[in-house]
Amino acid sequence: MHDLRAEVDDDAWVDNFKADWRTAGLSAADTALMAYAERLTRAPWEIRRGDLDDLRGAGLADDQISDAAQVIAYFNYINRIADGLGVDLEDSMPPDPREAG
Repeated sequence: MHDLRAEVDDDAWVDNFKADWRTAGLSAADTALMAYAERLTRAPWEIRRGDLDDLRGAGLADDQISDAAQVIAYFNYINRIADGLGVDLEDSMPPDPREAG
């Protein structure tokens, strides 16, 4: 969340967002994007036309939806590659909680 704190400059909001993005007071478009990102990350096989309609209903154009899907998928991909190959975190990043204990 270090990068988000630098962008938002509101530690309380970032803490709230980190705890549960649903209660962070996001715009309708950002809420729809977060729901889509979570679904695409956790259960991509469950994505349906209705998910895209929700994004359109929140004001996103098809090119914005395409961009979002590609960024979300890329982050999922690169994180799985890094995890799968045991890539070490950068020094500025917090420790991996899976390595504790």
